[in-house]
Amino acid sequence: MQHNIAILGGGNIGGAMAEGFLKKRALAPAQITVTRRKIHLLDHLVSGGVTVTSDNPAAVRRSEVVMIAVRPSQMKPLLEEIAPVLDPSKHILVSVVTGFSIAETEAIAGGQVPVVRAMPNTAVAVGESMTGLAVNKTGADKLDIVKQLFDTIGRTYVIEENLMSAATILNACGIAYFLRVIRAISQGGIQIGFHASEAQLIASQVAKGAAELMLDTGIHPEEEIDKVTTPRGVTIAGLNEMEHHGLSSALIKGILASFNEIEKLK
Repeated sequence: MQHNIAILGGGNIGGAMAEGFLKKRALAPAQITVTRRKIHLLDHLVSGGVTVTSDNPAAVRRSEVVMIAVRPSQMKPLLEEIAPVLDPSKHILVSVVTGFSIAETEAIAGGQVPVVRAMPNTAVAVGESMTGLAVNKTGADKLDIVKQLFDTIGRTYVIEENLMSAATILNACGIAYFLRVIRAISQGGIQIGFHASEAQLIASQVAKGAAELMLDTGIHPEEEIDKVTTPRGVTIAGLNEMEHHGLSSALIKGILASFNEIEKLK
């Protein structure tokens, strides 16, 4: 990609995006500028050739794609800071900010600036994110640029903006849910005899294999489950015990609890 990228907010997700673009060689280090107040926390990016600064307007001026990855409470003052240097004919504004609508962004940045909302997760750092995208009318013809960029660090899907809250839960929060499941399986592995490092490796690879089966085949999970659950077998015994203790119900309730919290931000 020939565009220069500014990532305003080099925290967990902003820093992870920069790392992902570098890891997948989607962008050259010289194409990336990352901003953060405490720039010393981005020394690892500097050593890789990325430009790091605390000057947000300067980062915008040298870029075409401007990604904002800050806390919701920081979004308004940041937009007010960069609005004078945003050029609708040059810039694409990509918001990775939870609970801040396209309309709110337009009201501060200007209605003519192409705006895309994106919701990735921290797996962008290893090029395995799932990213939901929504766009305003002005940015419709720029969406492919943003989609291609995020496709280099995982997979993408385009949705209406009213689904961005749900996308946040399944994309951004979802990775934490799966990591907790891997952790639990690892702990079970330790109890049945494996060392902690061995149990974590096994659980992680098995989780990766299960995910790849779903992505490659597109079949329903129960079809794969049926292949390993024999009558009176050990797998069905374990699954039934987990369900007796509310495994599926707990996961669903957890997703709904997170969704209820994000709705309060509106």
